[in-house]
Amino acid sequence: MSLMNPRLLRPLASGVHPEANAWRTAVVANGGSVSASTMKAVSTFCAAIDLAGIRDRFYRLNLFAGTGLNACLVPLYRGQSRTGTQYGNTTDTNVGPFVSGDYARGGATPGLLGNGTSKYLNTNYAFTSTLQNNRHAAIRVSALQLSASHAYFGSSNAGSGSAFSQLVAANAAETFLISRLADETGNTSATANNVVGFQGLSRSGSASYIRRANQTDQTITQASVSANDNNMFLFARNFGGPSLYTSARLAFYSFGESLSLSLLDARVSALIAAIGAAIP
Repeated sequence: MSLMNPRLLRPLASGVHPEANAWRTAVVANGGSVSASTMKAVSTFCAAIDLAGIRDRFYRLNLFAGTGLNACLVPLYRGQSRTGTQYGNTTDTNVGPFVSGDYARGGATPGLLGNGTSKYLNTNYAFTSTLQNNRHAAIRVSALQLSASHAYFGSSNAGSGSAFSQLVAANAAETFLISRLADETGNTSATANNVVGFQGLSRSGSASYIRRANQTDQTITQASVSANDNNMFLFARNFGGPSLYTSARLAFYSFGESLSLSLLDARVSALIAAIGAAIP
């Protein structure tokens, strides 16, 4: 609920970021709601992104916030600006489907819980050739899956395997990540622990990209080839259809142009902490 002007009995416009306000409007239109504490945290997040000068880096970003599953499915950003080109649908397409009990908006493990067999989100967004060597993809993991190979997000070029954008945990102990962000040949495993928290990939050239996990950045050298034109899935990879479903719990994702992963990590972590602290 917004603070009210006691004289006019209407919501105060001051102090609320316009993109946070637009997100709340979209949430309500989708049958969800937003608490005052969550609204404050999201507004602060939007202002921090603006101040950092990275707003135009995002083509699609979902905080998995608000009250109820219908709120969780509404992205905060769907383009590089609120009034410019928008990418994907107004909500993430719920396939499986996820149900209300799969979503937690606060506590120690916030976010949306996969089932490892049938549930995933179709973002209706695909990296294009214009972002072949200039892109990022990021998530925040609240709870791990500790068995079998699985994908947090991913897509392939028409299911051919010739071009990937994916983040896959590759063994039961989750000590390897297959990180192939910008359409590489071959298969690179980065030997860094897969942990609860922020994980991301960012590429700003054709020779290498950065992977961030456990607050550590790692440079991975790999050449790029062709563009990947299939929609990105969450909780599975799109390999001409869903595969490698995960039963992990995720609390955030973003896709777009390359950026500082450490900066985004800090902003997302602060948001999650603010929402969690305000919810009993």
